[in-house]
Amino acid sequence: MKYVSYWRDTATAFAGGHTGPVEGHYDVAVIGGGFTGLGAALQLAKAGAKVIVLEADQVGSGASGRNGGHLNNGLAHSYPAAKAELGTARAIALYKAFDDSIDTLERLIAEESIACDFRRSGKLKLASKPAHFDSIAKNFEAIHREVDPETALLSPAELRSEIGSPFHGGMLFKKSGMMHMGRFAAGLATAASRHGAVIVEQAAVTERVQDAKGFRLTTAKGTVSAEQVLLATGAYTPSSFSYFRRRIIAVGSFIIATRPLTEAEAASVLPGHRTYVNSMNIGNYFRLSPDNRLIFGGRARFSATSDQQSDARSGAILRAAMEQMFPQLSGIAIDYCWGGLVDMTADRYPRAGRQDGLWYAIGYSGHGAQLSTHLGMIMADAMLGRPDRNPMKDAGWPVVPGHYGKPWFLPFVGAYYKTMDWIR
Repeated sequence: MKYVSYWRDTATAFAGGHTGPVEGHYDVAVIGGGFTGLGAALQLAKAGAKVIVLEADQVGSGASGRNGGHLNNGLAHSYPAAKAELGTARAIALYKAFDDSIDTLERLIAEESIACDFRRSGKLKLASKPAHFDSIAKNFEAIHREVDPETALLSPAELRSEIGSPFHGGMLFKKSGMMHMGRFAAGLATAASRHGAVIVEQAAVTERVQDAKGFRLTTAKGTVSAEQVLLATGAYTPSSFSYFRRRIIAVGSFIIATRPLTEAEAASVLPGHRTYVNSMNIGNYFRLSPDNRLIFGGRARFSATSDQQSDARSGAILRAAMEQMFPQLSGIAIDYCWGGLVDMTADRYPRAGRQDGLWYAIGYSGHGAQLSTHLGMIMADAMLGRPDRNPMKDAGWPVVPGHYGKPWFLPFVGAYYKTMDWIR
């Protein structure tokens, strides 16, 4: 078993990064080389801006290369709840932003010739309990009527051709897709570089100084200045950005990938070949990889640590959940086990905008694989003075009470959700 991300291990690494000293003045400096930062850099470079991307590790090494490979439209929340919490106009705008993000990815992949196994597969939200189907049905009725007619409600009988495990019905989001995340990250970085963006890996920002002309950013490879800065670091945001660290909770999400399945095995597990998520609070998400592995993930443990020891413990929990759901795979070899950090906000809605002169797009709360590139491009347009299409513009963002960067309360949160899953 390899304790590395399947996506990164099976992709050719980006090789077009800047290798010399970091210096000079730029129109925009982007902090973070994941999908948000790279999407913004590509949009800026194509507009003629002089842009540099400063990545602390390697391109796609954070959440962009450590997720489940889903590109799901729709909200993580109940749509009626989102209307109540955000207001109808913002809830609709955010829902449509997720729809638009899949379109953006499809277009970019075609325009830049990125070979990343992109496919419109559809997503199934599966009811783990009968009462959950009632909630899913109510959500479906509002969504189908108001914002997304390309949805369907499936009965337990209709699910038999979709998944080789019993569920109590589900909701199909037809616009959703999937892709190989590692290949997309490398391809997006290559595209941004080809259009003129300077991408620097192993260049963590250790100090920033703001003055009347913009910012001066110090890294291990040198210092640059920039008129504007975009923060795109998600759960890996440095402690020096305290405003954001107090509003983001870094939570571990963990994933396993089986050996490649035979055609018969794959058909017995996921004949619908979509992306899937169940309805539990501590739920699971899963899909087949391009080489027919079952990629099975979930929260597993409420931890803010992702290292080999933590990932192994979570992997054992995920294997048990996978075998309970799909007993036909009992004892199958697990080839990959990995984890990563998710940048959760208290209300699980993303945030984007400008704070004290610093632009940001962050807080995807486990749903950034699809939205991040699109939102990065939206923020690039705002920096370029184009119409601002940010669906979360001017949304309030209070601090998480008692949170100063280390989420000491996660075990209590985990215990609460386990109790909710047991009684509901």
